[in-house]
Amino acid sequence: MSINAQSVSAGQALTVLQEGWKMQSISGIKMSYMMHGRPGIGKTQLAEALARHIGGKLHDLRLTTIEPSDLRGMPHYDHENKLTVWYRPEDLPNSDEPAVLFFDELTAASPFLQPTVYGILQERRVGQHKIPDNTIIIAAGNTVDDGAVAYEMGTAIADRLVHMLVEADAKDWIKNFAVPNDLHPAVTAFVETRPDFFETTQEAMKDGNIIAATPRSWERVSQIMQNVTDRTVRDIMIAGTVGKHIAAEFAIIADDIAATVKVTEMVKVKREERIKMFPNSMHGLNAMVFGLLGMADEKNADAVIEIMVDLGRLKDLRPETPEFKAIPLKELSTHGFESLLGKLMDKGLHQIILDNPAFQDYTAEREELGLQ
Repeated sequence: MSINAQSVSAGQALTVLQEGWKMQSISGIKMSYMMHGRPGIGKTQLAEALARHIGGKLHDLRLTTIEPSDLRGMPHYDHENKLTVWYRPEDLPNSDEPAVLFFDELTAASPFLQPTVYGILQERRVGQHKIPDNTIIIAAGNTVDDGAVAYEMGTAIADRLVHMLVEADAKDWIKNFAVPNDLHPAVTAFVETRPDFFETTQEAMKDGNIIAATPRSWERVSQIMQNVTDRTVRDIMIAGTVGKHIAAEFAIIADDIAATVKVTEMVKVKREERIKMFPNSMHGLNAMVFGLLGMADEKNADAVIEIMVDLGRLKDLRPETPEFKAIPLKELSTHGFESLLGKLMDKGLHQIILDNPAFQDYTAEREELGLQ
């Protein structure tokens, strides 16, 4: 059967889960949520993000690795009352603190385990063990068409859940995951300019390839770029993460970025000296923006603001560079500025922004154009 739920980005799915927690906390209405999606789409990261949002503990249960007794607990004998009593499993929430109970790989769970899971999803209990009121329950799994181990979900369990079909969205991933988590700027810039290589599971399956690019694999590429200095080793590891064809495309852009993007040097020199340091390619400028976002702090905020403003004016500042005529500099500047302001305000640097002359000029220019 098809998943006839609405398709959402990871960012939208997180918003739904956050609203679900809010409804549960304020109104006491408890619902369980199911995220369907391809492997590597970021379902586990969403559960982790929800736990951080509510300030609670994540109880992550991989249903393919446990037995019914792992949820019900182990029996012991109450000889005085002639009863069999069950010890509560340590994996289940058991306190007044906020918590997320996450059932991962629900669609791959053993049929013998599913009745136990049904009871938790519907009644919020297993045997005599009740799930605390301050716990939100979410589940995740692949579909039968994803090339992963998965079974058709029966109506008995499907009816107990609020379903979402989580799909890869490059812009959403960049905004809500890559930038906040300071992924390597070459990765973020590559995904920005080549969104067709962001998630390639279906293409890999069609071509008979085992390796595909996914949001999870691009996170690993970022870790490789940040920690492996040997070029040959790095290339082998990246090819083994996203496939050799995509890795070759990525290497071309990564090399260009490494040669032209010098954000650490840019923030150290005077404003007029930076003009010649701007890259003259789309992916180079994207990498510059993401690199600046990752390093922006109280010490360099003024310089980073100036660079973002000057980015939108490069056609006038460097008229001898024809490449800039084909690049949407204003859009890049606006996008970078919005992300930068959000990060600086999150750090409590509001006054630095307001006092910055470049920001004041930027604001005045937008007001003249009726964009404020």
